[in-house]
Amino acid sequence: MLPRIFKQSNIPQRYQSNFIHLYLDIAWFGVLSGSAINFLNIYATRLGASGLQIGLIGAMAAIVNLFLAIPAGRWIEKRNIGEAVFWSSVFFRIGYLLWIPLPWLFKEQGQIWALIILTFFMAIPLTPLGVGFNALFAEAVPEPYRAQVASTRNITFAIAYMTTSFISGTILKNMTFPLGYQIIFGIGAFGAAMSSLHLYFVKPLQAASFATPTTPQPASIQQTISTRGIASRLRLDIWSSPFRNVLLALLAFHLTHFLTNPVYPLYNVRILRLNDEHIGIGTAFYYMTMLIGSLRFSRIAHRLGHKKVTGLGVASMAIYPFLLAFSHEVWQYYVISLLGGFTWAWVNGAYANYMLERIPPADRPSHLAWYIMIVNTSLLVSSLIAPLIADRIGLAAALILFAALRILAGWGILRWG
Repeated sequence: MLPRIFKQSNIPQRYQSNFIHLYLDIAWFGVLSGSAINFLNIYATRLGASGLQIGLIGAMAAIVNLFLAIPAGRWIEKRNIGEAVFWSSVFFRIGYLLWIPLPWLFKEQGQIWALIILTFFMAIPLTPLGVGFNALFAEAVPEPYRAQVASTRNITFAIAYMTTSFISGTILKNMTFPLGYQIIFGIGAFGAAMSSLHLYFVKPLQAASFATPTTPQPASIQQTISTRGIASRLRLDIWSSPFRNVLLALLAFHLTHFLTNPVYPLYNVRILRLNDEHIGIGTAFYYMTMLIGSLRFSRIAHRLGHKKVTGLGVASMAIYPFLLAFSHEVWQYYVISLLGGFTWAWVNGAYANYMLERIPPADRPSHLAWYIMIVNTSLLVSSLIAPLIADRIGLAAALILFAALRILAGWGILRWG
């Protein structure tokens, strides 16, 4: 089955190198995600972190991105997109190495605050990486192949994440605390380095890139860029374009997606009383069904369109938090994980392509900079208010509320996105 999934026979020769390295990039990112990133909030919870502190781990990065997203877009415009993405990824991912020695340097609360501070500084190079990667993807993958490449990347990520998550859970079960976490942080750091290596080999296909001063641009864009003033520098004109509805739709998606992040580890540890092996198995199940759901994503996207798939997928994502709120046994967590992977396969494969379809090709960095602003506004707001909501109404009630908001967000994308 795997040779058929990754087949390149229908891909023109000049595109194959980029596609292979994009698959290997996401595979190694899956190793990073299934190990270090997957267990970071669980580690913080076991150290005694509060809901607010878990929220701050995400919020620090969001604060930095909000201030730097627009400048990062302008910085990307003036440079070779491939080189900018590669070096941004290198400086960002060096931070994962610094997670490893924390237990040797600090006690529990010191480690928690060190993680918060490290995520703050890692967010500085993460900002141009976030802006630049989507632009590089659009430059490296022609539009007719984007659904296929996105689907294959989903499958590759799911395989790597599923395998690494299961292995990480086994390591944590059999190793003493916190040595087991230091080992999986090391695995994550290695995956991060390999992912950056493959990004180096992804090259824009078009002769004219963002860094080329002779790139022709529409007259309206040239006039906007040459206009003096704050509005021009911030590219506020984008909010007067049709892309405004896309930004608002993605704001609804990301906000309702991120709201659950600070609540899940608290519910899993305090209510379900899951151990690290349970969480590893559950996430492996989640990404196993994400892999299955991704197998037919390309056909579904071509039939329904990326906007409709995104809207339906976001609404379907309500299933996970809603059912989790009524769960008290490990087997229930496993079943919910299996269901959740199917819904995420749709959304994860569709939403970026839905956005890229509506961005003018000659003006991608500025549009993507505003998208990064939207993502990090969502992350910041959700990281701060989700713990407060959970403290006020309870963890289970908060999950039910967030599930309802996901349904509304999906409907909004279908109606106005």
